[in-house]
Amino acid sequence: MSTIRELDPSASPLDYFGAELRRLREAANLNQKQLGAIIYCTGSLIGQIETARKLPTRPFAERVDAALGTQGTLSRLVSLVLRSQLPPWFQPYIEMEARATYISCFQAQLVLGLLQTDDYARAVLGTMVRTKLDERVAARMERQRVLRRENPPLLWSVLSEAVLYQEIGGRKVMRDQLAHLLSCQDEEWVQIQVLPFSAGTHPGQMGSFTVFRFDDDPDIAYTEGYEAGYLTANPKDVKDRSLRYDHLQAAALSVRDSAELIARLMEERYGEQSDHDERTLA
Repeated sequence: MSTIRELDPSASPLDYFGAELRRLREAANLNQKQLGAIIYCTGSLIGQIETARKLPTRPFAERVDAALGTQGTLSRLVSLVLRSQLPPWFQPYIEMEARATYISCFQAQLVLGLLQTDDYARAVLGTMVRTKLDERVAARMERQRVLRRENPPLLWSVLSEAVLYQEIGGRKVMRDQLAHLLSCQDEEWVQIQVLPFSAGTHPGQMGSFTVFRFDDDPDIAYTEGYEAGYLTANPKDVKDRSLRYDHLQAAALSVRDSAELIARLMEERYGEQSDHDERTLA
């Protein structure tokens, strides 16, 4: 029998989720094992989430909502829980990302978080720190829901060609990531351009940055840093980032040519045939 751990629902979003899950389960006159059987998981997992020892996933929350008829209570809460796993300094960025109507982003080294696959994100986030990796990956994937909502922001991403060559997580991870970039361009509100090596010196050499535009609020610029990023609404700084982005767009390949380059590298550099060729040479 599971040991009951009393939670303070006000301690954190995770504690509040656990307390709500327990309250709703008990209101349905189900024990942990019974609820687990209904949603195809173990009673132990239910217990770990109820006691805030394990992070709930969105599919978990949705299954419990369906099983208990809670009208989406836990599905709404899980967004707050996952967001709470992000560093405090990054929280304002997430708020801007969720509110923006237009997102312009230049990436010098990595694929933008909104466009990363699960495996690519796991490789990036697990480079130096492995603690709570599942939680941090889940939080990054949760951010991508902004692109699937009814009225998503227009996302325009310019990425350095170096991003396509930097092998993150191995060949298969990169192949899947490039395939994902191509599939994202099927959405009319997602546009991806590649800044080729042939562009030479360019205005993005200071590093990755993003400009957020809103319907009723001033534009905001974000510049990535080593340990923390920098958000500003200073008109001079925003104008500078916007001008730099315009120049990067002009120097980048067209959306169509960018897609052709991504597709070519996906096959030539990371395709199954290249894997076979390397094993043969070895």
